[in-house]
Amino acid sequence: MLILASSSPRRRELLTAAGIAFTVQPADVDETHRAGESPEAFTQRLAREKAEAIFANHPNATVLGADTIVVCDAEILGKPSDETDAARMLKKLSGRDHQVITGVALVSPSGTQTRAETTTVSMRKISEEEIQNYIATGEPMDKAGAYAIQGGAAPFITQIDGDYTNVVGLPVKLVRQMLSTA
Repeated sequence: MLILASSSPRRRELLTAAGIAFTVQPADVDETHRAGESPEAFTQRLAREKAEAIFANHPNATVLGADTIVVCDAEILGKPSDETDAARMLKKLSGRDHQVITGVALVSPSGTQTRAETTTVSMRKISEEEIQNYIATGEPMDKAGAYAIQGGAAPFITQIDGDYTNVVGLPVKLVRQMLSTA
């Protein structure tokens, strides 16, 4: 039995589309970045902590944890705290390349695996009006980097170098590889 330690509807949609059977049990962990922690290490630690938290109560299951961040100029952009923060993030990403990093962890009776997937995304210049209109939809508020590539921000994206599903929130190819050895 696979348990997804996340309440993300995007992760549920991606797993379902990939034909992977699972149940959902969100984990609640402290998502504070530690000083000196690389973005990759940060996402992998959070993914592992989420999976371990659920595995503690389901020791015979395989638990999938994941955490996605956006990195631009070495700044980690998680979910915005409010609309002002969302606007700040979108202005920072406007006309720039950035990296989307998802840490993935599988915890099972046979052990723990952690990996990270990085995708580079190019965003065109977006106007202040576009930013405000997008924020008004509410969509940016629970997304790393304040945007959903599969949603209203799709017109802002000019290029992707890497795994599209990673940018949505879960690198499905990586998850399949990890499940095959779990």
